[in-house]
Amino acid sequence: MAAAQDTGGEAAAGKWYDAAKATFTSLIDANHDVSTAFQFINVPTGVWIDEKGRVVRPGEPAWNTDQVMKFGDQNIITEGTAYLTGIRDWVSNGERSAYALSDADFRKRVQPPSAIAAEADASFKLAVWFHDNGKNGLALKYWHRAQELNPDDWNYHRQEWSFTGDAGKKWLDKFHKTKDPYYPKLDMPEKK
Repeated sequence: MAAAQDTGGEAAAGKWYDAAKATFTSLIDANHDVSTAFQFINVPTGVWIDEKGRVVRPGEPAWNTDQVMKFGDQNIITEGTAYLTGIRDWVSNGERSAYALSDADFRKRVQPPSAIAAEADASFKLAVWFHDNGKNGLALKYWHRAQELNPDDWNYHRQEWSFTGDAGKKWLDKFHKTKDPYYPKLDMPEKK
């Protein structure tokens, strides 16, 4: 299943599903409810949910190719081979897969959101509501508040930027100021 996280809704995200001729379940989440529920801060992000509804891997970068994309003196590295190896093993072996986390290991990786993260999320949701209701000044105020509270959440930035004419420049400026990797390294067992 795919969930496009885009405040622009069908107009912004639908064309990508149409172009891909998606035959799988796809939805457009203009309110970012999926991001809130699974603590997504960037895209693409995948979460593994088994047939019983149990989350066996939390949100993590979900790529299908290995890439190194260079932007000035910084790189964006994607680990598609490792991700695909893990997901294929899980599909074949289910809960016996070395890639499916135990409840204890899952709890070590995923913590409840802090009060600051919860306020950032609430501020983001207010910004979306204000934007959708034509109150762009208030939307901007709350987008900036969400970004201030949780500057590492790329989704908060990208959604505000999508309504400006200089999204690419703003992304590049933030990217060059960021010390952490754009996508965290996958925490998966070594290939068997």
